[in-house]
Order: sequence, then C-alpha cells, then structure tokens
Amino acid sequence: MIPAGVRIFVCAAPVDMRFGFDRLAQVARERIGHDPVAGGALFVFAGRSATRVKVLWFEGHGLCILYKRLHRAVFEVPVGTDGSAFVRIDASALGYLLTGVARESRRRKKNDGLTQMLDRSIGGDHLSKA
Repeated sequence: MIPAGVRIFVCAAPVDMRFGFDRLAQVARERIGHDPVAGGALFVFAGRSATRVKVLWFEGHGLCILYKRLHRAVFEVPVGTDGSAFVRIDASALGYLLTGVARESRRRKKNDGLTQMLDRSIGGDHLSKA
C-alpha cells in the first residue's frame, strides 16, 4: 500500500536496466527534477523493451529498488506529452503498470501461421475426423 501524498513519477525515456541506486537517483534528478533522497516520491524507470521496470524510493534510512521482469508480457509505460521527460501517475495507475499486459510470443505466431497453412492444404477437417 502506497501512503497518501506520495508522488509517483514515471520516466518517459527508456533507462539502462543495469543502472543501480546511485545512477537511477542521478537520472531522477536530471530528467525528472526531483531528488529521491528528499523522500515522498517513487520513481519508475523502464527498459527499452518494456519487459523490465525499476521503482526507486527513499524509505528514511536509504534508497530502495523494486526490480520486476516480465516473461510473456510487457509494461505499458505512459508516454510524456509535449516532450515531457516524465509522467506523474497515481497509485492505482502504478498498480496497473506493474501488472503488465500479455503479448503473444513470436514462436506462437509462427506456429499459428503454420497451423493455418496446414489446415488450408489438407482441407482443415483433419481434426474433426476420428
């Protein structure tokens, strides 16, 4: 549960997911204009492929990172308007973002195409006959 009054910033540009605490804090200062050590805010960073996300925050004694990687889904990262470097969201939008959305794997698409081709070549009724 995220306490009331906590601001949540999503960095609009992809960030290198190899970045750790200090580099992400620097990115927050430079791109978003807020210092994570000041507290009261969560900073969300996504990788280029949108399959990995890091959330950075200061909990009173030090910085914390939540790092999440999706397997067969992607994060729907909001896009900044008017070239904005960040988007501000609420706790429910963060929950939705962290859930991710399913994506079809490339392997499945290829198999589906192969199945359709086979169905056409043999009349498609090979499954109904016993």
